[in-house]
Amino acid sequence: MSTPAHIPSEPAPSGSRSVTDRLVEANSRYAESFHDPGMDARPVLHVAVVACMDARLDLHAALGLELGDCHTIRNAGGVVTDDVIRSLTISQRALGTRSVMLVHHTNCGLESLTEDFRHDLEDEVGQRPPWAVEAFRDVDQDVRQSMQRVRTSPFLLHTDDVRGFVFDVTTGLLREIAPSN
Repeated sequence: MSTPAHIPSEPAPSGSRSVTDRLVEANSRYAESFHDPGMDARPVLHVAVVACMDARLDLHAALGLELGDCHTIRNAGGVVTDDVIRSLTISQRALGTRSVMLVHHTNCGLESLTEDFRHDLEDEVGQRPPWAVEAFRDVDQDVRQSMQRVRTSPFLLHTDDVRGFVFDVTTGLLREIAPSN
């Protein structure tokens, strides 16, 4: 996919514009035709979508969403961590969402990592990260675990409409995952 801010994967030669410079320039072009849509922070569809940060996932296009429809929370693997629970709690309690959709995907980078990643970081920088890698081998099971974390959080008001999916990065289709019993 090509956008006005599309950046080649190789680093910029010395003295040329950085990736961030190019993104800021793209924003200037965007702002020239931007019009305030007059929305507030409450999502129109009352849904929060938790998904992986993978660059291959264009969630709005894949789910038919428009600006203002949902809250989107993204992290590595789309796993439900304490920070995701924090964001979901704010989304529900302060901004009115009632549904949670979890979207993991095929060929996720977390399937090839292990907790050794943390140990390697500790060896390199002299300090172990305070967070878990949350690597997994079975994406379906990881979706189930994430659904369970949402459903059992004492901080969330609405846990009856929590559904999990795996997005296939080669077909663009979602596959729903049944929760654990």
